[in-house]
Amino acid sequence: MIRKRHETRLANVRPVLWLVGLLSSAVVLLGLGGEHARQLFRYERLAVVEHDQLWRLLTGHLVHGNWRHLALNLAGLTVLCALFPRHYSMPRWGFIGVLSVLAIDVGFVWREPQLAWYVGLSGVLHGVLAAGAVAWWRYESRLLALALTAILVGKLAWEQSQGSLPFSGDMPVIVDAHLYGALGGLIAAVSILISDRRWSGEARSL
Repeated sequence: MIRKRHETRLANVRPVLWLVGLLSSAVVLLGLGGEHARQLFRYERLAVVEHDQLWRLLTGHLVHGNWRHLALNLAGLTVLCALFPRHYSMPRWGFIGVLSVLAIDVGFVWREPQLAWYVGLSGVLHGVLAAGAVAWWRYESRLLALALTAILVGKLAWEQSQGSLPFSGDMPVIVDAHLYGALGGLIAAVSILISDRRWSGEARSL
């Protein structure tokens, strides 16, 4: 019984470890390219809209302004994976990540015409955090879920009204990326919740 429980726990954690490894490798490899990689892969509005360099809509979330920026985002990714090790399968985490990226990109293109360029993973991390909060409402105590939700909503509200948090460092922070990413993660998580409930209802009716 103990061995079976251990194997089940390992099976739940393994997809997250793979995801962390893949994302970390991609981020570090692009980070090693230095300024040349940043220029080539960052989100640039003119390059995307006028020159159809659509890869920037994805790679802009992988390159970073400097090594400190990269380290902070990787640390954030590690913390989030520790918080939500078994709440979603790997395909579902992929779905959450894709919708977070899509929400950020759509927000940038349609609502941020003044934004010339952007780099970083923090917007996607907020999508992961939002999806994790939804999962905690399903699987963890209400007190924990409420605390996490309050932290996320409070942070987003502060950023929208006051700008970036005081300890954000010397790099400019595009706070709208956090909002768009969180909305994308929320939409993904709610979609998963609705799908699970529909599937459960159909299974009971059979």
